[in-house]
Amino acid sequence: MWKRAEGESRRGKRRTGGVLGRTGGSIWFLVLIASALLLVVVMAIPRQSGPEPPGPLVVASLPFWNLANGTSTVVRNDEAVNEVSPWMYGLGEDSRLTIQYSPVQATEVAGHLQRLREAKIPIVPSLANITNGEWSYEPVARMLHDPEKMRRHVIEIVELVKRENYDGIDIDYENLKAGDREVFTRFVTELGTALHGSGKRLSVAVFAKTTDAGYDERNVAQDYVAIGRVADQVRLMAYDYHWATSPPGPVAPVGWVRDVLRYATTAIPRDRIVLGIPLYGYDWSGGNATSVTWLQAFRLATEHRAQTAYDPATQSPWFRYTDAQGRPHEVWFENSVSSKAKFEAARGSGIRGVYLWMYGYEDAGTWPELRNSLPASRSRGRA
Repeated sequence: MWKRAEGESRRGKRRTGGVLGRTGGSIWFLVLIASALLLVVVMAIPRQSGPEPPGPLVVASLPFWNLANGTSTVVRNDEAVNEVSPWMYGLGEDSRLTIQYSPVQATEVAGHLQRLREAKIPIVPSLANITNGEWSYEPVARMLHDPEKMRRHVIEIVELVKRENYDGIDIDYENLKAGDREVFTRFVTELGTALHGSGKRLSVAVFAKTTDAGYDERNVAQDYVAIGRVADQVRLMAYDYHWATSPPGPVAPVGWVRDVLRYATTAIPRDRIVLGIPLYGYDWSGGNATSVTWLQAFRLATEHRAQTAYDPATQSPWFRYTDAQGRPHEVWFENSVSSKAKFEAARGSGIRGVYLWMYGYEDAGTWPELRNSLPASRSRGRA
């Protein structure tokens, strides 16, 4: 923490009898005149104000398959966003870093990143345990339980961040096991220390939970208290309360989101907590669901003339329709109203900010609601 500047130190005066004795009152007169002039000069210098209180952090998570639209949306709304996390790095079978997009997309991706840099938006890309396009446990587990592989992995990440001039890295290692808890803490601690030594930041994505144990092994594997000590941002993935293979229901019911925040603020410093907010939904039919953007949900409701309802208890919109094959569907999604409820929950909890999982085309009304609830400060993005 910055220490408050102390006042001028008072040094004891050392008497030098001979000099003072010879000059007498003339010296004191000159001292008084000089002091008065100095006071006038000091008062005339404009007082420098301290840094303005930082505003909320607003991060846009941009998956590589939506990088073009996501970049354009962020640049259009750059006064509402002060950090971006392109979701584009993964792990190979050998636990080494990989790029999730294909080589033929490299030039296009570089162009989008350049647009973000020109807009002066800090870039903190996400690194996930995605191998060959799928979530994979073994590569990250091998790294976590092998000290040499972990050391190499930390070095590789720091070199990537420095080489590409990123502001930091976001670690999104999912579906770990309870037995990985201690080594995962060791990994993020070593990575945080190395990044901070290079003037870079560490963000860690964690599964949402309302107790330390949570509801399964992947929750146990993430120690909120320990991670909160070393990460600059702890991103709560407060979504997928209902998911692709669950029964239909809201993606992020606001009551559950508040419960997640209530627990998180007992374990992690509030100024390090960033609430993940989904801007997508699911379309269930036959026991499974496909993910949908707000735009896709809107088109489905329009095409099938479905009446959209709004569940006040969970603050979530939904509708039902029957497709051309006669199969019933139930869609739960997010719009500007449901997102606003979560923006207000974040603001009310006093946490650092939010990150938006921008799966695709979101409700355009989300952006004014975001600006009203959480006016972003660019300086916060570089804190």
